[in-house]
Amino acid sequence: MQYLQRTIWYTANQTIEVLDQRYLPHQINIIELSSTAQVITAIKDMIVRGAPLIGATAAFGVYFACQETQHQTNKEEYFNQQIENLKNSRPTAVNLFWAINKQLNAISVTKDWYTKTKIAWQTALQIVEDDVKICKQIGEHGLLLLEELARKKKEKKINILTHCNAGRLGCIEWGTATAPIYLAHKQGLQVHVWVDETRPRNQGASLTAWELQQAGIPHTVIADNTGGHLMQHHQVDICIVGTDRATCQGDIANKIGTYLKALAAKDNGIPFYVALPSTSIDWNIKNGLTEIPIEERTPDEVRYITGWNGKKIEKVLLTPADSPALNIGFDVTPARLITGLITERGICQANEESMLALFPEAKK
Repeated sequence: MQYLQRTIWYTANQTIEVLDQRYLPHQINIIELSSTAQVITAIKDMIVRGAPLIGATAAFGVYFACQETQHQTNKEEYFNQQIENLKNSRPTAVNLFWAINKQLNAISVTKDWYTKTKIAWQTALQIVEDDVKICKQIGEHGLLLLEELARKKKEKKINILTHCNAGRLGCIEWGTATAPIYLAHKQGLQVHVWVDETRPRNQGASLTAWELQQAGIPHTVIADNTGGHLMQHHQVDICIVGTDRATCQGDIANKIGTYLKALAAKDNGIPFYVALPSTSIDWNIKNGLTEIPIEERTPDEVRYITGWNGKKIEKVLLTPADSPALNIGFDVTPARLITGLITERGICQANEESMLALFPEAKK
């Protein structure tokens, strides 16, 4: 399979193309998006996923909404409905709302819909390029942690445990949790990644493992419940995960199962870091357990599993046909279990004072 450098790109016709992540690692399918409705479907059905990529895709959704509005009779009514539909596509990742609001602010300088469309296109492109820079900066700060571990271990292999996919597939190019790993590997550090399978959609087993394999980074896929055992037996040096939303006091929401890894890391004295762009911080909320909306997805994602049968991708039933299932998409890891937050401006503690020291403009 040919490795794709970016997860979203634009065409000469000012449409966008994305990698359909539902079929990785077994098939590479490219999908063109040219309308607001198609963007909403791509986000809702997880053709694209990961907080930064969701935000970037939503930004193009606003562009398409502006483009479509030019041809409507009730322009304001149509546009507002499309924006509402975009906001309802996924509830947990704050980058979605950040990108939409950034677009709305950008286009508010004019009432002309043709001009709004041009501004929205340029703003979407800027959001994409900014994410690439931000993730690279996250990687550079996180690399310092891995270099320090390498010094302590006298250049021996560093074992990193991650959960779900906070890699380039969830962003544009570098990823968040994987950015330090890519840079460490590039510098010649011996890194090995324990890849949680991440049930029920298996984004670790299918996406993170594929990314690392394409980059030539040593890794091992493990069942979700194996991490605690590895920590107890000193086979994990550091945990690095991503997040879809962080509160101003350092609580984070990430793929279901993250909380359990943080508990195991705390019990075994293993540093647990969260890599995130500042766009994933929701400065308007404090308590993650009560204020972060948690997505509940279809039970069929738990009841069925999809894989490659040697000839094609196939979906099979795991549970008894009549057994009900519950599919909670995310859990909240309290700040007290987090060693630090790796951001584009540096590493801080998971508390409001330390976070505001890096992002003083958020005091407003």
